[in-house]
Amino acid sequence: MLFAHPAFALLWCSRVFSNVAFNMLGVAVGWQLYELTGSALDLGLVGLAQFAPIVLLTLIVGQVADRYDRRLIASICQFAQAAAAAALAAGTVSGRLASVGIFATVALVGGARAFEGPTSTALVSDVVPRPLISRAMAWLMSATQTARIVGPALGGFLYVIGPGTTYATAAALFLGAATSAAIIRARRASRMSEPVVLESVLSGLVFISNQRVLLGTMSLDMFAVLLGGGATALLPIYARDILGTGPAGLGFLRSAPAVGALATSIFLAYRPLRWRIGRTMFRAVIVFGVATVAFSLSSSFAVSFAALAVLGAADVVSVVIRASLVQIRTPGEMLGRVSAVHSLFTGTSNQLGAFEAGLVAALVGAVPAVLLGGLGTIAIAVLWMVRFPDLRRIREFED
Repeated sequence: MLFAHPAFALLWCSRVFSNVAFNMLGVAVGWQLYELTGSALDLGLVGLAQFAPIVLLTLIVGQVADRYDRRLIASICQFAQAAAAAALAAGTVSGRLASVGIFATVALVGGARAFEGPTSTALVSDVVPRPLISRAMAWLMSATQTARIVGPALGGFLYVIGPGTTYATAAALFLGAATSAAIIRARRASRMSEPVVLESVLSGLVFISNQRVLLGTMSLDMFAVLLGGGATALLPIYARDILGTGPAGLGFLRSAPAVGALATSIFLAYRPLRWRIGRTMFRAVIVFGVATVAFSLSSSFAVSFAALAVLGAADVVSVVIRASLVQIRTPGEMLGRVSAVHSLFTGTSNQLGAFEAGLVAALVGAVPAVLLGGLGTIAIAVLWMVRFPDLRRIREFED
């Protein structure tokens, strides 16, 4: 039924192309940087380079997404990422690419994705009828997880041929994403018309702070992944120094969370969550933490892959619940600003979490860093059950 809407099909394709390319970059940048510097801290700085633009641009992004054509914004963001990937390819082929250049290019990608995330999320309500939003979010999550399987594996395989090949292929895929976004025919949703003043800019933050369910959901994810997301950030160290594999093995490890996540998101697309929403989300976060602990202690490639797959399956349950709550509980004219704040929360957890993991690993080692992060995630889930009882009691999305 969803793919009978051509606009949604194009949005889904754009999501696949963009995320395949982005995950290819993740493998290539991580391995190339670790080869250049051998530093766990530098791997963490990649996350910080992506995090800084998200923080600086969040409030502006929401205004832009609520005022202007969301299709055009999404397309421009993809073109910018294509340019960044092309720059990495050129620098690699010329032999002039240094760590500073990698950080600068990653920051450009982070800036583009700071706009792309909230805009494409808000665009869902422009192309999908309201009763289908929960299912649409699950299908879009399946697109993201498909890309997280294909992207790292393809990126690792192409890296064996040459890192420049990986970057050039990613640039081409970003161009495909830009084209798909540009030709979406969406109905014109209501847009904000009030002048840009500080009150309007901060309205997304104010709205979320007054909605305990949204605040609890977003902050739970932010702190849980901030602590437990180090496994992905430190994968180049695990791949080379602990599991004894190469760039192709790293690609498969980066794909592992998406294997579990894809299976779960497809299941949720056909069997959407309908009741005990709050309890299900808390259980998923605890499983995420347990899987992180298991990965941290593993020295077997197969066990590590399985732990990462379970981690991804648990994460997607939380993501689908959170994204559906944001879509359903936010007025259409505010979706851009609220989605921008949502992206700030998720960006903080993913990118700043990568920096935190790299910093801790530089001090105490990769294994203790990931182990402590997994235990911290479990502790956060238990604490949030107490601090946000209304979130725990939610039975249905419309409660």
